[in-house]
Amino acid sequence: MPSLYQRALDELGAVFARIDEQAVDAAVERIAAARRIALYGVGREGLQIKGFAMRLFHLGRDAAVVGDMTTPPLGKGDLLVVSAGPGAFSTVLALMGEARKAGAACLLVTAQPGGEAAKQADTVLTIPAQTMADDRGPASSVLPMGSLYEGAQYILFEVMILKLKDKLGVSAEAMRANHTNLE
Repeated sequence: MPSLYQRALDELGAVFARIDEQAVDAAVERIAAARRIALYGVGREGLQIKGFAMRLFHLGRDAAVVGDMTTPPLGKGDLLVVSAGPGAFSTVLALMGEARKAGAACLLVTAQPGGEAAKQADTVLTIPAQTMADDRGPASSVLPMGSLYEGAQYILFEVMILKLKDKLGVSAEAMRANHTNLE
Protein backbone atom coordinates (compact mmCIF):
# COMPACT_ATOMS: atom_id res chain seq x y z
CA MET A 1 0.00 0.00 0.00
CA PRO A 2 1.42 3.42 -0.95
CA SER A 3 2.32 5.79 1.84
CA LEU A 4 0.02 8.65 2.76
CA TYR A 5 2.56 11.02 1.21
CA GLN A 6 2.51 9.14 -2.07
CA ARG A 7 -1.28 8.94 -2.12
CA ALA A 8 -1.52 12.70 -1.53
CA LEU A 9 1.04 13.40 -4.26
CA ASP A 10 -0.75 11.05 -6.66
CA GLU A 11 -4.03 12.88 -6.03
CA LEU A 12 -2.37 16.25 -6.66
CA GLY A 13 -0.86 14.85 -9.85
CA ALA A 14 -4.32 13.73 -10.98
CA VAL A 15 -5.66 17.26 -10.43
CA PHE A 16 -2.97 18.75 -12.65
CA ALA A 17 -3.45 16.05 -15.29
CA ARG A 18 -7.02 17.37 -15.64
CA ILE A 19 -6.38 21.12 -15.39
CA ASP A 20 -7.23 23.25 -18.41
CA GLU A 21 -3.93 24.88 -19.37
CA GLN A 22 -5.71 27.35 -21.66
CA ALA A 23 -7.76 28.55 -18.69
CA VAL A 24 -4.55 28.93 -16.66
CA ASP A 25 -3.00 30.97 -19.47
CA ALA A 26 -6.15 33.12 -19.75
CA ALA A 27 -5.95 33.85 -16.01
CA VAL A 28 -2.26 34.73 -16.36
CA GLU A 29 -3.09 37.11 -19.22
CA ARG A 30 -5.85 38.72 -17.17
CA ILE A 31 -3.48 39.26 -14.24
CA ALA A 32 -0.67 40.56 -16.46
CA ALA A 33 -3.01 43.13 -18.03
CA ALA A 34 -4.46 44.40 -14.74
CA ARG A 35 -3.52 47.81 -13.43
CA ARG A 36 -4.20 46.87 -9.80
CA ILE A 37 -5.04 43.48 -8.32
CA ALA A 38 -7.02 42.80 -5.15
CA LEU A 39 -7.26 39.22 -3.90
CA TYR A 40 -9.68 37.50 -1.52
CA GLY A 41 -10.39 34.08 -0.14
CA VAL A 42 -11.84 32.65 3.06
CA GLY A 43 -10.31 30.16 5.48
CA ARG A 44 -7.47 28.04 4.15
CA GLU A 45 -8.25 29.21 0.61
CA GLY A 46 -7.58 32.69 1.93
CA LEU A 47 -4.15 31.60 3.14
CA GLN A 48 -3.29 30.41 -0.37
CA ILE A 49 -4.63 33.66 -1.84
CA LYS A 50 -2.43 35.66 0.55
CA GLY A 51 0.62 33.72 -0.59
CA PHE A 52 -0.33 34.41 -4.20
CA ALA A 53 -0.73 38.13 -3.44
CA MET A 54 2.74 38.16 -1.86
CA ARG A 55 4.29 36.59 -4.94
CA LEU A 56 2.47 39.05 -7.22
CA PHE A 57 3.97 41.84 -5.11
CA HIS A 58 7.40 40.21 -5.50
CA LEU A 59 6.85 40.42 -9.27
CA GLY A 60 6.35 44.16 -8.88
CA ARG A 61 2.60 44.06 -9.39
CA ASP A 62 0.29 46.42 -7.51
CA ALA A 63 -1.40 43.66 -5.48
CA ALA A 64 -3.23 43.76 -2.16
CA VAL A 65 -5.32 41.43 -0.03
CA VAL A 66 -8.91 42.57 0.51
CA GLY A 67 -9.37 43.52 4.15
CA ASP A 68 -5.87 44.90 4.62
CA MET A 69 -5.88 48.59 5.47
CA THR A 70 -3.71 49.39 2.44
CA THR A 71 -6.03 47.81 -0.14
CA PRO A 72 -6.71 50.49 -2.77
CA PRO A 73 -10.08 51.08 -4.41
CA LEU A 74 -10.67 49.12 -7.59
CA GLY A 75 -11.92 50.56 -10.85
CA LYS A 76 -11.64 50.23 -14.59
CA GLY A 77 -8.54 48.25 -15.60
CA ASP A 78 -8.30 46.57 -12.20
CA LEU A 79 -8.87 42.95 -11.23
CA LEU A 80 -10.41 41.20 -8.25
CA VAL A 81 -9.12 37.63 -7.84
CA VAL A 82 -11.33 35.53 -5.57
CA SER A 83 -11.36 31.90 -4.50
CA ALA A 84 -14.57 29.97 -3.90
CA GLY A 85 -13.69 26.29 -4.09
CA PRO A 86 -17.22 25.04 -3.35
CA GLY A 87 -18.72 27.47 -5.89
CA ALA A 88 -19.70 30.46 -3.74
CA PHE A 89 -19.33 32.21 -0.41
CA SER A 90 -21.51 35.16 0.57
CA THR A 91 -18.47 37.41 1.06
CA VAL A 92 -17.03 36.45 -2.33
CA LEU A 93 -20.33 37.19 -4.07
CA ALA A 94 -20.64 40.55 -2.31
CA LEU A 95 -17.08 41.59 -3.18
CA MET A 96 -17.53 40.54 -6.79
CA GLY A 97 -20.66 42.69 -6.99
CA GLU A 98 -18.83 45.71 -5.57
CA ALA A 99 -15.83 45.23 -7.88
CA ARG A 100 -18.05 44.92 -10.95
CA LYS A 101 -20.02 48.05 -9.95
CA ALA A 102 -16.71 49.92 -9.81
CA GLY A 103 -15.75 48.69 -13.29
CA ALA A 104 -13.17 46.08 -12.25
CA ALA A 105 -12.99 42.61 -13.75
CA CYS A 106 -13.33 39.46 -11.63
CA LEU A 107 -11.24 36.29 -11.84
CA LEU A 108 -12.70 33.34 -9.94
CA VAL A 109 -10.65 30.34 -8.84
CA THR A 110 -12.99 27.43 -8.03
CA ALA A 111 -13.58 23.71 -8.14
CA GLN A 112 -17.21 24.29 -9.14
CA PRO A 113 -17.39 26.15 -12.47
CA GLY A 114 -21.18 25.87 -12.45
CA GLY A 115 -21.47 27.60 -9.07
CA GLU A 116 -23.05 30.94 -8.30
CA ALA A 117 -19.77 32.90 -8.29
CA ALA A 118 -18.88 31.70 -11.79
CA LYS A 119 -21.97 33.46 -13.12
CA GLN A 120 -20.55 36.82 -11.94
CA ALA A 121 -16.93 36.20 -13.02
CA ASP A 122 -15.28 37.53 -16.15
CA THR A 123 -12.73 34.71 -16.04
CA VAL A 124 -13.11 31.32 -14.35
CA LEU A 125 -10.12 29.15 -13.49
CA THR A 126 -11.23 25.68 -12.42
CA ILE A 127 -9.12 23.48 -10.17
CA PRO A 128 -10.65 20.01 -10.58
CA ALA A 129 -10.18 18.94 -6.96
CA GLN A 130 -12.22 17.93 -3.94
CA THR A 131 -13.42 20.66 -1.60
CA MET A 132 -15.50 20.46 1.56
CA ALA A 133 -18.55 20.54 -0.73
CA ASP A 134 -17.77 17.01 -1.93
CA ASP A 135 -15.52 15.41 0.71
CA ARG A 136 -17.66 12.39 1.54
CA GLY A 137 -17.91 8.96 -0.02
CA PRO A 138 -15.61 6.18 -1.18
CA ALA A 139 -13.83 8.33 -3.78
CA SER A 140 -12.81 10.95 -1.21
CA SER A 141 -9.27 12.22 -1.09
CA VAL A 142 -6.85 10.86 1.48
CA LEU A 143 -6.43 14.52 2.49
CA PRO A 144 -9.13 15.90 4.79
CA MET A 145 -11.97 18.16 3.77
CA GLY A 146 -10.79 20.76 1.19
CA SER A 147 -7.05 20.12 1.53
CA LEU A 148 -6.67 18.66 -1.97
CA TYR A 149 -8.07 21.87 -3.50
CA GLU A 150 -5.98 24.08 -1.21
CA GLY A 151 -2.79 22.13 -1.91
CA ALA A 152 -3.49 22.35 -5.62
CA GLN A 153 -3.99 26.11 -5.25
CA TYR A 154 -0.50 26.48 -3.80
CA ILE A 155 1.12 24.62 -6.70
CA LEU A 156 -1.05 26.31 -9.33
CA PHE A 157 -0.36 29.79 -7.99
CA GLU A 158 3.40 29.19 -7.95
CA VAL A 159 3.28 27.95 -11.58
CA MET A 160 1.23 31.00 -12.52
CA ILE A 161 3.91 33.19 -10.93
CA LEU A 162 6.55 31.44 -13.06
CA LYS A 163 4.45 32.12 -16.18
CA LEU A 164 3.95 35.76 -15.17
CA LYS A 165 7.66 36.13 -14.38
CA ASP A 166 8.51 35.06 -17.92
CA LYS A 167 5.70 37.06 -19.54
CA LEU A 168 6.59 40.26 -17.68
CA GLY A 169 10.36 39.77 -18.00
CA VAL A 170 10.98 39.92 -14.26
CA SER A 171 14.29 38.50 -13.05
CA ALA A 172 14.78 36.44 -9.92
CA GLU A 173 16.94 39.29 -8.63
CA ALA A 174 14.13 41.79 -9.13
CA MET A 175 11.74 39.51 -7.25
CA ARG A 176 14.25 39.20 -4.41
CA ALA A 177 14.64 42.98 -4.29
CA ASN A 178 10.88 43.25 -3.60
CA HIS A 179 11.05 40.85 -0.66
CA THR A 180 10.76 42.45 2.76
CA ASN A 181 13.85 43.07 4.82
CA LEU A 182 11.84 43.34 8.05
CA GLU A 183 12.00 39.68 9.03
